[in-house]
Amino acid sequence: MPRLVLATHNQGKLRELRDLLRGQVPGLDVDTDVVDAGALGAPDVLETGITFAENSRLKAAAVARFTGVLAIADDSGLAVDVLGGAPGIFSARWAGRHGDDAANLALLLAQLADIAPRHRGARFVCAAALASPDGSLDVVREGTLEGTLLEAPRGDGGFGYDPILQPAGMVRSCAELAPGEKNAISHRGHAFRALLPHIVAALKDR
Repeated sequence: MPRLVLATHNQGKLRELRDLLRGQVPGLDVDTDVVDAGALGAPDVLETGITFAENSRLKAAAVARFTGVLAIADDSGLAVDVLGGAPGIFSARWAGRHGDDAANLALLLAQLADIAPRHRGARFVCAAALASPDGSLDVVREGTLEGTLLEAPRGDGGFGYDPILQPAGMVRSCAELAPGEKNAISHRGHAFRALLPHIVAALKDR
């Protein structure tokens, strides 16, 4: 039986979590002990919250109850300055259909077509939550990655909006970074590392 479930069906997020946890938790084999929600038959959880933190809590709690396993969830997205923080919690369905990365990218780039580089500031935001099946554990930590939006996608790595966000101080997009480089600076990496002590403590009791 897995010891930790990530409340997502997104394999990119599962790979990132496994990489972040690898060697960090004594006795945890991330390749067998950490699985996604689909591996345990858990359905997608409706994101009815109005903040990243609310949505991550909802997903972690629901999947923990359903599976009986300690659960981690994250809600993350892109906040664009000139759009007042949008797409925000609607990032994954900005073009109208959940998870259509190509359509989301195309729509956002079209909306920003006339915006000068100096006004294309944006950041990735992640809220990561940890929940136990009995509801006794409810921890949320957040992380961000500041950057600038490119005028066209670059790179084949990552997922989501990675091809168009250039992290501050770098000349490559997130999609042009090696997985280890991205995890070291990413919003998800920051959030999960902040959650790590709580994960370690919770797994010791299970």
